[in-house]
Amino acid sequence: MAAYRKIVESEFPAIDLELLDYVSGVLDGGEDFDDVDDVYEAIGGVLHEVDFDRDEDGIRHICKKLYKTLKLSGGKSQKNDILLDAPVQLSEQGKQDDSTNDDRSIWMATNKNVSQVNKKKLEKAEAKLKAKQERKLLQPEQAAKRNGVVSASASQAVSRKDVKAEAAGSAKGSDVRIENFDVAFGEKVLLKEASFTLAFGRRYGLVGRNGAGKSTLLKMIASRELQFQSHISILHVEQEVIGDDTLALDSVLECDELRTRLLKEEKELHVKIQDSSGPGDPTLGAKLSDVYAKLAEIEADKAPSKAAMILNGLGFSPSMQIQTTKEFSGGWRMRIALARALFSKPDLLLLDEPTNMLDIKAILWLEDYLQDWPTTLLIVSHDKKFLNEVATDMIHQHSRRLDAYRGNYEQFFKTKTEKHKNQQREYEAQVQFREHVQTFINRFRYNANRAALVQSKIKQLEKLPKLIPVEKESEVILRFPSEISKLSPPILQLDEVNFSYGPDAHIFDAVDLSACMESRICIVGENGSGKTTLLKILLGDLNPVSGLRHCHRNLRLGYFSQHHIDNMNFDKNAIEVMASKFPGKTAEQYRQQLGSFGVTGDLATRPLTSLSGGQKSRVVFALMCAGNPNFFILDEPTNHLDIETVEALGKALASYKGGVILVSHDESLIRMVCKELWVCGGGTVKAMEGGLDEYKRMVEKEFEQQKK
Repeated sequence: MAAYRKIVESEFPAIDLELLDYVSGVLDGGEDFDDVDDVYEAIGGVLHEVDFDRDEDGIRHICKKLYKTLKLSGGKSQKNDILLDAPVQLSEQGKQDDSTNDDRSIWMATNKNVSQVNKKKLEKAEAKLKAKQERKLLQPEQAAKRNGVVSASASQAVSRKDVKAEAAGSAKGSDVRIENFDVAFGEKVLLKEASFTLAFGRRYGLVGRNGAGKSTLLKMIASRELQFQSHISILHVEQEVIGDDTLALDSVLECDELRTRLLKEEKELHVKIQDSSGPGDPTLGAKLSDVYAKLAEIEADKAPSKAAMILNGLGFSPSMQIQTTKEFSGGWRMRIALARALFSKPDLLLLDEPTNMLDIKAILWLEDYLQDWPTTLLIVSHDKKFLNEVATDMIHQHSRRLDAYRGNYEQFFKTKTEKHKNQQREYEAQVQFREHVQTFINRFRYNANRAALVQSKIKQLEKLPKLIPVEKESEVILRFPSEISKLSPPILQLDEVNFSYGPDAHIFDAVDLSACMESRICIVGENGSGKTTLLKILLGDLNPVSGLRHCHRNLRLGYFSQHHIDNMNFDKNAIEVMASKFPGKTAEQYRQQLGSFGVTGDLATRPLTSLSGGQKSRVVFALMCAGNPNFFILDEPTNHLDIETVEALGKALASYKGGVILVSHDESLIRMVCKELWVCGGGTVKAMEGGLDEYKRMVEKEFEQQKK
């Protein structure tokens, strides 16, 4: 033992005596170690805890030295053999009285020459190691805070078999398997001992409440902080493309790296052939032929038309496709990023709320396009209609775990509801049975004739598993102002309004619109048709070039937009943001206002940067309603909200006593709230009598004409 103990002491001078004894005790069983990996698996984690700065290669090198020392010593502790004076009968020794020291067997005695670990010290060392590991996993300063910003962290138990298969290159499956992992955001544990499998070619919808960690999980997968097969290519549409001089079409084509490399090689070979004097290098022609063959194999000539088709489906006109990326806004550059992902077809595509940046027409196109997606797809979305059309499977993230279901969202919801009812019935039956048994025990506890039966019932209760109530997700409730004074119409009106951003940027001609306190109006149209511009004219933020905007003198507008979320100070918490906008109230009053929109408890005191997108949206709703508005103008209010909150928003707007005008792509919200549909397009705004169904029929007809 002395040899490898000295190695450990020399490599780790600061090691605790308890941990040193623990390592020595493990190494005493050296005959169980077949190779260096066994030694590393046994003590590598302890050595990492002793010296955080040393990398895995360094620890493995030390384990290799220890393994060689163990082999030189025959895999056993280095000690002298003891010669017994006479044969010992073990069966006789077992009959001896252990309390008699003189007759105690040498097999029961502690030999001073044999190295043993003190049990108390070993327990103390293991407890200390466990505490260190827990601190490392949970302590936000180490694992979840970088440069003072709260961030996500992940830990995972990877089997040795998978590690060896990955190292040998034998892990060739197409299914994505991620097992035994935890995910935390700061101090909040999002997932605990979770596992899931994504079968190749299936399309998965990931749903869960705001703050459950859906987007965080996608980021952990994309960054490979959660380990799975390295040969599987992955793409996460999260950031917009960089705005530069690259054309939108070229930006999409460039993501096909093989095609780009072959075209570059073809160009270089042409230059070399043209520049060569005389007969030239005969191998250049052969190389060029090989490049042509590879380009034909990947159908490189069809790539531009395929990229143009994808961009067109996402709303890019032919003229927009040849604009540089720097000419587009952030939302349009996000669409280019989505187009690049759809064009490149990775083994695993991760989409986080892809419908947020799209209008209804583009969403319908994307639904149709993803029906034939050839690889694996994982989508986070709040759009039930989209998930019903696209998803083949659902994953429900809740209560720090992941539950998988077959089928689309509608089938998932039906199965989950039925499963929940069955669990509740089972729980109630168990409670009733226990109460019945306990009543019998209480009644006959002191009856001598029934003593045996009572004891039997008591034991029966003790053997029953612990009864755990069925977990219920709390209902989401949004409370808009209820005390709204009625205003006589017209309260908001546009008469013969014309608007343009310049001579070459004409938006509207002769727009006539009117809204009252009972209005429930939804505005739809393609991106760039002027929906947000119309809202700003209604708000009074933009003045018409000609025509009139009329509003009631007592009109108080509440406006929601993504711009409000992006411009908040993320270093402040929700209470501080409320106080900066509406000073002079108590913290309890701010909490009450935030609580009306589900921002309760520590959510109100955490920095906004640590909140999910949906939770930030709720803060904006609280700010919007703090001034007690009597008319709402909402620009894409469902972005980042979970499905349950979208439903709560629909119910709250339906019961709101003031007027509502909203721009939305969410079909379920439109059907819950709106009574009128205004369509932007062609330089005007018109009411559509047939409502949303008529608009969808019009869009689908356009699709059919484009396919022809």
